[in-house]
Amino acid sequence: MAQLLETGTTVPLPSTSDIHCLTIVGQIEGHLVLPPQNKTTKYEHLLPQLVALEQHPEVKGVLVLLNTVGGDVEAGLAIAEMLASLSKPTVSLVLGGGHSIGVPVAVGCNYSFITETASMTIHPIRLTGQVIGVPQTWEYLEKMQDRVIKFVVRYSQIGEERLRELMFRSGELARDVGTVLVGREAVKCGLINEVGGVREALSKLRQLISCQARS
Repeated sequence: MAQLLETGTTVPLPSTSDIHCLTIVGQIEGHLVLPPQNKTTKYEHLLPQLVALEQHPEVKGVLVLLNTVGGDVEAGLAIAEMLASLSKPTVSLVLGGGHSIGVPVAVGCNYSFITETASMTIHPIRLTGQVIGVPQTWEYLEKMQDRVIKFVVRYSQIGEERLRELMFRSGELARDVGTVLVGREAVKCGLINEVGGVREALSKLRQLISCQARS
């Protein structure tokens, strides 16, 4: 009960599985603490978990379940970079949504899946709060945008030109620029590897673990 109140999760049943399931849900919380009514995933909780998983001798692979609206850009990139640098096989599964900065997290794994009904919103980085109206502010924003784009292009099959076209498309979102990709659309454009669910994701992860064991 204490863990349920503290973290919102129940204690898992004892398992001999060599696959660890990592969940990223709600909004990715970064340097600012969000209101208590927001469902969040705190990056300072995930980073030590990923370090522990890298060192754990019994964990052979990591399944990442994603249902996030996005959140803090630097926190999301930190999680994505950690996943991309793990020596153990990783597979991501987008359920419901993997929006905004959730996109780099999804593609940072060795292989990615999305369910038929899940969606991913591709849009430019936004600034919240006070903005200093000087050229350096916009240069910094552009550099941050380039960091996200280069990461996604490096770890997926989508080209930079195509990604930028989706990101800055006007007319699809009512009060914003960007694109919503649903299920197979995300696969068709090269962002996600395959459409599938838990069964397919676990099967692929087992395959990657076997390949690594033989190499």
